[in-house]
Amino acid sequence: MTSPFDAATVRAYRAAGWWGAATVADHVRRHAAERPGAAAYTTPDETLTWARYEENSTVLARHLAALGLAPGDRVATLLPDGPAWHVAAVAAEKAGLVLVGVGARAGRRELRFLLGRTGSRALVTLAEHRGARSAALVDELRADGLGLAHHVVVDRLGVPGDPRDADITGRALGPDDFSMLNSTSGTTGLPKCVPHTQNRWFYFHELACRAGALNPSDVFMGAVPSPFGFGLWTAHFSPAALGVPTVLMERFDAHAALDLIERHRVTVLHCVSTQFIMLLNAQAERERDLSSLRCMFTGGEAVPYDRAARFEETTGAKVLQFYGSNETGALSCTSLDDTREHRLRTAGRIIPEMRVRLFDPADGSDITGSGRPGQPGCKGPATCSGYYDDPEADEKLFTPDGWMLMADIVEIDADGYLRVVGRLSDLIIRGGKNISAAAVEEEVGTHPAVALAAAVAMPDEVFGERVCVYAELRPGAALTLDDLTAHLTERGVSREWHPERLIVLDALPRSSGGKVAKGELRDDIHRRLTP
Repeated sequence: MTSPFDAATVRAYRAAGWWGAATVADHVRRHAAERPGAAAYTTPDETLTWARYEENSTVLARHLAALGLAPGDRVATLLPDGPAWHVAAVAAEKAGLVLVGVGARAGRRELRFLLGRTGSRALVTLAEHRGARSAALVDELRADGLGLAHHVVVDRLGVPGDPRDADITGRALGPDDFSMLNSTSGTTGLPKCVPHTQNRWFYFHELACRAGALNPSDVFMGAVPSPFGFGLWTAHFSPAALGVPTVLMERFDAHAALDLIERHRVTVLHCVSTQFIMLLNAQAERERDLSSLRCMFTGGEAVPYDRAARFEETTGAKVLQFYGSNETGALSCTSLDDTREHRLRTAGRIIPEMRVRLFDPADGSDITGSGRPGQPGCKGPATCSGYYDDPEADEKLFTPDGWMLMADIVEIDADGYLRVVGRLSDLIIRGGKNISAAAVEEEVGTHPAVALAAAVAMPDEVFGERVCVYAELRPGAALTLDDLTAHLTERGVSREWHPERLIVLDALPRSSGGKVAKGELRDDIHRRLTP
C-alpha cells in the first residue's frame, strides 16, 4: 500500500511533528501488554478489554486473510456503533485491507452504491441488521449484481462465527497508507467517498488534546457513529492513543446516555448539538450526577448559544467545538482557555498549520485579510487527499491552485476567531447529518402523484433543522406523508432523507427565471411554525 499524499508532503508533515509513526494497532498492542484487563470499550451490556481488543482484531484479521482477500482489497462494515466496528477497523489494518465504513442507518440503495463504488469484496455484519437477517440483505445485494465475494458475520465483540487462520505477517498498513473510505453527504445525488490515512486523524487527536487537555485519566463517551469523521477521532483514534475507556451505545438514547455518564464517571463527552439538547431535556426530567464531566466536544451543525450555556451551567463542563468537515478535518477550534463568548459564539481560532484562506464565492479571488466574509479554504495536515476516484467532485472541492474548500461563508476577526455567517450549498443539517435537498427532491419526485417537489429546512428546537417537502401534485392525485414514507422505504432510501412534513400546494412558487422560489418556501414554513 502507498500513501495518497505525495512523498514531499509526507516528509514535511512528519518533520513538523504533525504526523507520526504509530498506528491504532500499535497502540492497542501496547495497551494490551501494559493493562490487559482494563476496559477499552464499554456498552450497557458488555466490556471489551485491551487484551481482548488485541486478540479479537488479530483473529478477525487472520480470518479475512484466509478468505483470500489480498492486501489493498476493500472490506466493508455495516455495524452498529459498538466494539465490533473498532475491532473490524483494526483487523483490516492488520490484514492490509482498506476498510469501507458504511453508516448503520444507510438505506439499501446507499449501501448498494457504496459497496459497488468502492469495489468491496467482503461485508462484515452482525447476524441481524435492523431486526432482519443480514444474510437476506447480502442475498439481495448479490441479486442486484454486486460482486460481493464474502459475508463475514461477527458477534458484538468482533469475533467471527467460524474463525479461519492465515498468516498476516508483513501485511499491516502504516500510518500514511490509504487505509479507510467513508462517505460524505453531497449537495446532489448519492454520497461521495473520502479516503483516509491514519495520520490525519492522529493529528486531529493532538489538536483535541491541546483544546481539551485530554489525558490518560479521562473516560470518554462517543455518541457519534465511528464511520464518520467526528466519530473517528472521538471513539477510535483518541481512545487508542490515550489508552482511555470509551462508553458506546448502539443507538443514542438521552436517558440511557445520562445513566451511563453517571455510572462510569465519564469526563469527556462527544456528541452533536442535537444530542446535547436531548441530554439537557432528559436531565430536566430526571436529574443525574454529571459532576464527572469536564468538557464536551460538539459540532457538525450550529451550536445554539443559550442551550450550550445551559449545558455548561447544568454540568459544569465546558463546551468545545471544531469547525471543519470529513474532507478538510479542522480549520479552527475552541479550547478550555477561551472565554464563554468565544467558545459559544464562534467556531474558535483558526489553526495556523491549516493555512486557512478566504475566497470570494463570486469570482474565486483570494480575499484573505480584507475584512470581508468569504468561502474558507485550507491546506494542511488534517485534510484528506480529495475524493476517491472522482475528479468531477474534486473540481468543486478544490480551487484551481489546490485549496480545499468548505461550502460556507465565514468571517475571521482580527484575533483569528472564525464565525460561520452563511451557507453556500443547498443542504439541510438535521442533527449534524448533512442532507441534500436536491437528492430528497429527486426521490420524492419518483412518487407517481408528484409533479414537482422542493425540499427546505424546517427549523426545529432539538434537531436544528428537519426536512420539509412542498409538493405540486399531478391532476387528480392525492398524497399523504404516510404514503410518501412508504414509497421511499420501498425504494430503499436512507431514513434521514425521508421528509418529516409534507405540504401540498396547488402550484409551487416560481422565480422570474422559472425556478422554484425556495426563499418563499422557507419564509412560508417559518410563518407556519410561528405561534
